[in-house]
Amino acid sequence: MSQTYRKAGVDIDAGEEVVRRIKSTVRATFTKNVLTDIGAFGAFYRASFPRMKEPVLVSSVDGVGTKLKVAFAMKRYDTVGQDLVNHCVNDIGVCGAVPLYFLDYFATGKLAPSVAVQVIGGFAKACRENGCSIIGGETAEMPGLYANGEFDLAGTIVGVVEKKKIIDGKKIANGDVLIGLPSTGLHTNGYSLARHVLLKKFSLKKRIPELQTTLGDALLTVHRSYLRPITALTSNGLVKGMSHITGGGIVGNTMRVIPKGLRLDIAWDMWDRPPLFSLIQAAGKVPEPDMRRTFNLGIGLIVIVSPEKCSVSCALLRSIGEIPMIIGEVT
Repeated sequence: MSQTYRKAGVDIDAGEEVVRRIKSTVRATFTKNVLTDIGAFGAFYRASFPRMKEPVLVSSVDGVGTKLKVAFAMKRYDTVGQDLVNHCVNDIGVCGAVPLYFLDYFATGKLAPSVAVQVIGGFAKACRENGCSIIGGETAEMPGLYANGEFDLAGTIVGVVEKKKIIDGKKIANGDVLIGLPSTGLHTNGYSLARHVLLKKFSLKKRIPELQTTLGDALLTVHRSYLRPITALTSNGLVKGMSHITGGGIVGNTMRVIPKGLRLDIAWDMWDRPPLFSLIQAAGKVPEPDMRRTFNLGIGLIVIVSPEKCSVSCALLRSIGEIPMIIGEVT
């Protein structure tokens, strides 16, 4: 019997169908600096920054982690692409950079065009909201490597910042104030622990009164972008340092920008934890140190400012609809 690539599990036609269906969606994210269409071997982006004297490119790469397992179980694929873009935007945003373009990697055992289109549609939605372009990507079909109906995602983002405006935390000093901005849930971290304890007791489709929604919908809440508040603060020269709270929690991530010899004094009772975190802790009897090291606990971004600029920073954040909370200081 003759063998073909399709019989071996790889359907080239399905891949071409995905490209055909996403072209218009992806093109809608293009700016005048995008010089190639979908399908070229390399993606071309014009590196022209006339308003900058010393432009510095800032890049980051990340994934969505086991939050994907919730998406598979819920058969809902429109949010995880947004999660990935926003996560990457935040990672370069805390360095002071604005995003330019994004590239994605979608890998699966058997390509389902309808699923891929939803995921990539999420990429495009978030890119439009963050003002960046999808200029390339890769869809890989690898039979035998992934379970049926499952896939993995990775994304790379590139942004730019004026060299003298890089936010690196070097000027952080004793007495500086930590301002926290709310998260929209777990974002994209801690899902292995959350799933381990919650799914033993609750169905994803079960409506949880304290969450005011189903568990599955709560867990799939989109990882928010902080680009707008970051830009508002940095454009006014208010920020000394910022941290995007991902794996490692509030302390682990924020210490990455704290100069040697200083530490953090976090007032853990200064904000109300969203009910989802309390549900996880109660369901799994998770020790408090593990909660603090694993989850954002309701704070997705921390901004570090001098005491003199704390009031104006909070006022500016409130003026654009944010809810700033003073959650500690540098000592």
